Amino acid sequence: MIPTLETERLWLRPQTMDDWPAYAGMMMSEHAVHMEGPHTSAEAWGLFCHDMAQWPLLGCGALMIEARETGQCLGQVSINHGPLFPEHELSWMLYPAAQGNGYAFEAAGALRDWGFGERRLKTVVSHVDPENHRSRKLAERLGAELELDPERPGPEVLVYRHKAR
Repeated sequence: MIPTLETERLWLRPQTMDDWPAYAGMMMSEHAVHMEGPHTSAEAWGLFCHDMAQWPLLGCGALMIEARETGQCLGQVSINHGPLFPEHELSWMLYPAAQGNGYAFEAAGALRDWGFGERRLKTVVSHVDPENHRSRKLAERLGAELELDPERPGPEVLVYRHKAR
């Protein structure tokens, strides 16, 4: 079962095919540079499907971030797991027009709290590209702490550890 979460300004909801064009546009653009992109259309499709497939397989995955007031899709937040992730990983991605409004903070905090609460996760981390200064600041604003010698998916990835609130 894929949850739908509600915050003051946002709905965090399952992705639909209507979300694909904007998602693909983001993943195939220079805006995906901190997510190992830009990606090809085929790679973006694989990532889109991966985000959905985690739900029935692992009980976690991605939710689209939608503005409650306008219904506009603003981006995505996710808890990733499985063989590519040493621990449950909280991540976020906002479309360029939605950045700078606190949406990622609101969405990531809500999904983190859901993970610790509903899923009873023991640990949640965020993997951040060292050059992605906005995501580093957001992880810190969420209360996550940078770990110096953690298990990580790649040598150049920073790992921020979140604590249950």
